[in-house]
Amino acid sequence: MNGAKKIRVAVLFGGRSAEHEVSIESARKILEAIDPARFEATPITVDRDGAWHVGDSTVALGDHPARRSRKVALLRQGGRAEIVAVDDHAPLGAVDVVFPALHGPHGEDGALQGLLELAGVPYVGAGVLGSAIGMDKDVSKRLLREAGIEVAPFRVFVDAGAARKADKAMFATLGPVLFVKPANLGSSVGISRVTTGEQFRDAVDVAFRYDRKIVVEARVAGREIECSVLGNDDPVASVPGEVRPADAFYSYRSKYLDENGAELIIPAELDEDVAEAVRRTAIRSFITLCCAGMARVDMFVDENGRIVVNEINTIPGFTGISMYPKLWEASGLSIRDLVSRLIDLAVERHERCGALSHEYRADGNTTTDG
Repeated sequence: MNGAKKIRVAVLFGGRSAEHEVSIESARKILEAIDPARFEATPITVDRDGAWHVGDSTVALGDHPARRSRKVALLRQGGRAEIVAVDDHAPLGAVDVVFPALHGPHGEDGALQGLLELAGVPYVGAGVLGSAIGMDKDVSKRLLREAGIEVAPFRVFVDAGAARKADKAMFATLGPVLFVKPANLGSSVGISRVTTGEQFRDAVDVAFRYDRKIVVEARVAGREIECSVLGNDDPVASVPGEVRPADAFYSYRSKYLDENGAELIIPAELDEDVAEAVRRTAIRSFITLCCAGMARVDMFVDENGRIVVNEINTIPGFTGISMYPKLWEASGLSIRDLVSRLIDLAVERHERCGALSHEYRADGNTTTDG
């Protein structure tokens, strides 16, 4: 670095969603991977009430802020994003880039991204629109389908009573095995696999605990294939990987609690033409859903090579067993280089957006506000 000033990266983790614990584990790995020669990392805990903290608790990546931590806010001051103490408004330093490791609502759904846009700070990952689209399984599936990318047949409900009464219709139209999911959540939280009317009604109640809109999907017979995407305007895809769950589907327990919950095959054992089609589909999905920086695209591939996209994750996990970094490692990119590239992409995207005109004048000239 030849004495160049280090880039200060704030890593946000925790949060208000049901994926709080997963977020902590992702942040732990990101902080370990950040290159200390280029970056200065500042961990920021977001507690379950949504308050931000810096201090002892963030160093230990604990679940609850310690007494000596300070509540902070991110404000735009003097043309820069600053961390400011809530109690006395003392400035605690500028932030050059934010790396969100917040999964689920209030972190991955565009809400945080809007705040960061207002603060004028670069951040890793998709923007407001891409984040909101990627989080909403209903909207993302409709956009993918419109783009000619195959998705599983599905129905959407916003009324729990109507959903509970629709069990016979759903089995008749979608098949004997159904998946019931909250529309806006990840990590398999609130998802149920059902084969009977009683299971369906119970699953509806579970899904509505987490969201006001739920998705009922047909089961797709095929192998579970995942592919990581990296980039902004010219994204690239990793080698595909396969997930073989020990249970009936890739549940929260299989992903995070049971070390034997799933077998990960990296790279996936696919014919080269099918593997290439998976990579192309991942990139097409990434572009269609207005993503940036990073995403993991989850798909099913049947015995004939047919590809059905399940969902996209705009802030994929970075835990020790997470597929996103593992797939890039298998593609020749270490997690340290991956994290550095993601930060660079955030800065690149911010600078390009900052060069756009933000003011229109009657004489036809335009200006930028920097």
